[in-house]
Amino acid sequence: MTAAAADEVPGFRGSDHIGVTVPDLDQAVKFFVEVMGCEAFFKMGPFKADDDWMAVHLGVHPRAEIPQMQLVRCGYGTNLELLQYQTPDQNTTIPKNSDLGGYHVAFYVDNMDRAANYLKSKGLKFLGEPTVMTSGPSAGETWGYFLSPWA
Repeated sequence: MTAAAADEVPGFRGSDHIGVTVPDLDQAVKFFVEVMGCEAFFKMGPFKADDDWMAVHLGVHPRAEIPQMQLVRCGYGTNLELLQYQTPDQNTTIPKNSDLGGYHVAFYVDNMDRAANYLKSKGLKFLGEPTVMTSGPSAGETWGYFLSPWA
């Protein structure tokens, strides 16, 4: 056992899902299902409270509401939990990757050029062209960034 493994969360198994707050839940679910090929499999809501439950448990404004949330399964990776909040103090500026709280979601594909052309044909903005890594620990990997419809 390594020193790092000695200090782990008891019973830790791995990630189940990553939550992503989106401006329009229906648009996001439609994108992930119809364009990306994910499977929508679990929907819940609404969530709201008349006390401080939302602030205590989620760290958001006490009057924040989540009308619905939807989980999507994208192939064999971690699930995505799509949430749409309604809250009095919401910042609606989508963070850049370099901003605190910025994020990206990575997907595996068999052929990056075909995937990039497909995404472009769906009207999505692909940043630059696919990049082929020729050296270092990711040699042989090809990657690219595209923006979701709400970015």
